[in-house]
Amino acid sequence: MQTSIPRLGLAGGLLLSGFAAYAQPTTYPRNGVYDQRPSLYAFTHATIFTDYKTKLTDATLLIKDGKVTAVGTSVKIPAGAVVQDLKGKYIYPGFVDLASGYGLPEARPLERTGRRPPPQFVTNKVGAYDWNQAVHPETNAANDFKLNDEQADVYRKLGFGAVLTQQPDGIARGTAALVTLATAGHRENEVILTERAAAGFSFDKGSSTQNYPGSLMGSIALLRQTYLDADWYQRNPGKEQNLSLQAWQAQRNLPQIFEVANKLNALRADKLGDEFKTQYIIKGRGDEYQRIADIKATGASFVVSLNFPDAYNVDDVYDASRISLEELKHWEMAPANAAMLAKAGVPFALSAADLKDKKKFLPNVRKAIQYGLSEEQALRALTATPAEFIKAQDKVGSLKPGLTANFLVCSSRLFADDNVLLDNWVQGERYQISNVPTDYRGVYTLQVGTQPAMQMLVAGKPEAPELKIAVAPKDTVRGAIAVQGELATIVYNPTPKDKTSSVRLSGFYTPATRVFQGDGQLPDASRVKWTARRQEVASQVAKRDSAKAPAPVQLGSVLYPFAAYGRIAIPPQETVLIKNATVWTSDAAGKLENTDVLLVGGKISKVGKSLAAKDARVVDGTGKHLTPGIIDEHSHLAIVGGVNEGTQAVTSEVRIGDVLDPEDVDLYRDLAGGVTAAQLLHGSANPIGGQSQLIKLRWGAAAEDLKVAGADPFIKFALGENVKQSNAGEANVLRFPQSRMGVEQVFVDAFTRAREYEKEWATYNKLSKGQQKKTEAPRRDLELDALVEILNNKRFITCHSYVQSEINMLLSVADRLGFKVNTFTHILEGYKVADKMKAHGVAASTFADWWGYKNEVRDAIPYNAAIMHNAGLTVAINSDDAEMSRRLNQEAAKTVKYGGLSEEEALKLVTINPAKMLHVDKQMGSIKEGKDADVVLWSAHPLSIYAHAERTFVDGRQFFDVESDKALRLEMEKERLRIVQKMLAAKKGGAPTQTPVTKATGHFHCDTEGEEKELDK
Repeated sequence: MQTSIPRLGLAGGLLLSGFAAYAQPTTYPRNGVYDQRPSLYAFTHATIFTDYKTKLTDATLLIKDGKVTAVGTSVKIPAGAVVQDLKGKYIYPGFVDLASGYGLPEARPLERTGRRPPPQFVTNKVGAYDWNQAVHPETNAANDFKLNDEQADVYRKLGFGAVLTQQPDGIARGTAALVTLATAGHRENEVILTERAAAGFSFDKGSSTQNYPGSLMGSIALLRQTYLDADWYQRNPGKEQNLSLQAWQAQRNLPQIFEVANKLNALRADKLGDEFKTQYIIKGRGDEYQRIADIKATGASFVVSLNFPDAYNVDDVYDASRISLEELKHWEMAPANAAMLAKAGVPFALSAADLKDKKKFLPNVRKAIQYGLSEEQALRALTATPAEFIKAQDKVGSLKPGLTANFLVCSSRLFADDNVLLDNWVQGERYQISNVPTDYRGVYTLQVGTQPAMQMLVAGKPEAPELKIAVAPKDTVRGAIAVQGELATIVYNPTPKDKTSSVRLSGFYTPATRVFQGDGQLPDASRVKWTARRQEVASQVAKRDSAKAPAPVQLGSVLYPFAAYGRIAIPPQETVLIKNATVWTSDAAGKLENTDVLLVGGKISKVGKSLAAKDARVVDGTGKHLTPGIIDEHSHLAIVGGVNEGTQAVTSEVRIGDVLDPEDVDLYRDLAGGVTAAQLLHGSANPIGGQSQLIKLRWGAAAEDLKVAGADPFIKFALGENVKQSNAGEANVLRFPQSRMGVEQVFVDAFTRAREYEKEWATYNKLSKGQQKKTEAPRRDLELDALVEILNNKRFITCHSYVQSEINMLLSVADRLGFKVNTFTHILEGYKVADKMKAHGVAASTFADWWGYKNEVRDAIPYNAAIMHNAGLTVAINSDDAEMSRRLNQEAAKTVKYGGLSEEEALKLVTINPAKMLHVDKQMGSIKEGKDADVVLWSAHPLSIYAHAERTFVDGRQFFDVESDKALRLEMEKERLRIVQKMLAAKKGGAPTQTPVTKATGHFHCDTEGEEKELDK
């Protein structure tokens, strides 16, 4: 026997829900009698998408006990099935979201006492867990999961039937659970499909109250060290009991989902994964299109947010000027992100994550389709792809026999503008989403009393109809129509000019005959009979919104970098002949008048007079000066997420190279100041800081492409007030050291440990492979690895320094423990100890004339650089400041006044001398055949305050020139104006807007403790 349910209604929904709640067996006892009837349903005559690409017409879906049992065009309906006729309706697989915190409690930090609690160095979590509170892989979402009908209802109304849930907290977040969104009549044990479906990671330490990590590079280092510790723990059972590392290793075979804040962090996460042979699924933020080639090269899969920014309110010119070009362009281009990923062949799933208002999700999916994503790609990204990512394609993501009965019933095509999501069936249980009236749109002949027949158009959406009536051949009025059940009302003005009178029609609608009829009243109070007969069923006119092809979306270009002064492509590497310039070689050749320089293949090919080269671009250098590119030995530009990991005394494990920001506009500004290379240093918050990174200012390149390949690695040390936290406040009196004596002991202790560590590894490495298997392997320690490199002259020290007593101390410690200091930076009392520095072989990188900005610089003098130079030291002038770095030529010029250096020697302070300090003088720092084509053409004498860089070449690419800069400024202004006009139109069309907010963008210095630049930029 079959039970037929002819239409979707509230009563039917209750009936079906009642069956589903009791159909499946459970280990929980029930109070009362059992209803063991199977939940058996047949949905007939529907258009069914069994997956994202397989469409069946006039098909039947059969489900039993929450599972799909059959689907097809010739399915035999078994006896006892509840039959639902879905003629004209559509069935799709339920969506799957891989980024939710559904059913989980909000993460709260562990309680700490005191108004300003002291530093917390290790976890305060009770138990045999990891030392760092932000690393908690032992967390299992299924243990804390609790059904939440309110949260589930939000997701169900969007079309989701299952979600991957995990508390978004911490760096190693533990396991996520795949759960359905069934609630009524269910318990947690019935809706969890996979208890441990994936492992989660991020760079955000979340609710951890522990100080470390205090920077983005610290988060990366912590993850890197934890990978190594987990491997060591597995190889050496019994050494200790660490439940966190046990859980970490147990999860290595699960899908690994890494949540990031932006596309640059996505690339950082993937690079980390490559180190440990782990391919992450990356949960992004929707800006992947801005580095699409690099994103594609990761080989990673992505979970993509559809959190599109609202337009800005740009009515006010001043407000509009506060919006960055990046923000303007992202508003325009964000909806195209998914389409660009699809075009590039990047696998991705779509998610409702990051949307404060989840109701925007489906409209944003449609918007993504409007911007180039196909409906098939969208459906795949919501169903099959997320299921495949977490290896759950045997549970969800399609409507194949044996899978969970999660599916949607729609009034039309899923992503059509006029579609209404009617029902969301989850685990075979119906959740009614909308009770939409019959679709009565169309073109009608309206007869009101004895008036001439009129044409009536009902358009819009079924739940929001739009009414137009042609009251005369050339007169059309808008009206209102409402249909509830079979009752109908129509109200309209008799003529376009008459806004005060109304014709009111009431009656009923008969779906079988598609006729409205009833009684009405005219403006003169007379009563009339009326009818409206549909002439065209689903006509092109009635469905104009879906029938008309939308106008192609017009977008601007992606820029590299995606910021002000970005270009659509990196400048090409050219053959360039610079003619008849005054060439400052910073080499033995000295200053050459009326000389030509040929750049070929990124190198300086020839230096001489009357040079010629086929197909070369000729630059007239007459009256101009050509110098090597300026090298800044001490810079903090292009670093994101904090310049200091000052939470511990020794942080040699952190790496500036992990956190390069290729979109920092200071790179471009420095090119305009003639800078072509810079050493990016960790700050001076601790005695032994992080590893440095030497970069070239290749504006527009990816972060990894900024790095100077093959350059010797360096590290930042520091002395003085900063490392003993003299000015850090009363809350920071616990971290050792707190005195200058303590600073010395940090160095002694660290290098003593490094020596012992090196011996331990040397002993182990001498063993045969067979002996090594029987011997406990040493624990790999990234902090000590870097110090061992220093001991073996494979990594070199740049040390922040001021006071002669501390300079003497470090030189003594270095001599005693067998390592060298490569460079003292700042070194404002270097003139007092130049002889000892020369004996040690250390270089000096100093300021030209900084003094008086804190107590320990009170003995600084502007003659310092010249005195050290005359003592035979290699001396450089550095910036430590993003503003000063643009004027290093002028800073160098000060040594001519203060100390009497020659002009050529002064220029060497910012060219060949820093190259020597950084051990790259064989490839840069002077104009010499065979060296890198890093040169600057100046408008005047390069040490003059009136000189400006007209052209700056890096590797033979012209990354800056005055003409292009003017063109870029003009293009930026035009682009801003174009998008502002587009925003004004969007606001006029009813789009929501947001108020512009000025974002502070400070600069890092040695002692910057706060994150002046956004951590998640």
